[in-house]
Amino acid sequence: MIETLPAQVAEIRDEFLELDEKSRLQLLLEFSMELPDLPERYADHPDLLERVVECQSPIFIFVEVADDGVHLHATAPREAPTTRGFASILAQAIDGLTVDEVLAIPSDFPQMLGLGKAVSPLRLNGMNGMLQRMKRQLTERAAA
Repeated sequence: MIETLPAQVAEIRDEFLELDEKSRLQLLLEFSMELPDLPERYADHPDLLERVVECQSPIFIFVEVADDGVHLHATAPREAPTTRGFASILAQAIDGLTVDEVLAIPSDFPQMLGLGKAVSPLRLNGMNGMLQRMKRQLTERAAA
């Protein structure tokens, strides 16, 4: 099979798949602790952030296209580690990629992480929602 994922996306996927289920949950928790705070330029502009209604926890995202590539900014409560972990995974996976590379990430990327038995389908749906909203925002910015 030909690898179609950008290297950093494939690396995160492989990192999860190398672990057993319990360890995957621990890795998800580690990712949750790595979600950076919003940059100041967005912290004062909540109107730029889009709520991901598919998530049980309140999470807001904004996709930025800069000279050095695409960046995902997200905010989620610390008491929602699964949601924060998913946002952090996506933020790290796409950081610096081109718009086309991000848009080419398969829609089933969240399922590729092997978390299907470890977290509820509803939670995975939240990550799917983040990915789809991220792609929609990129498509809108590319068209503008």
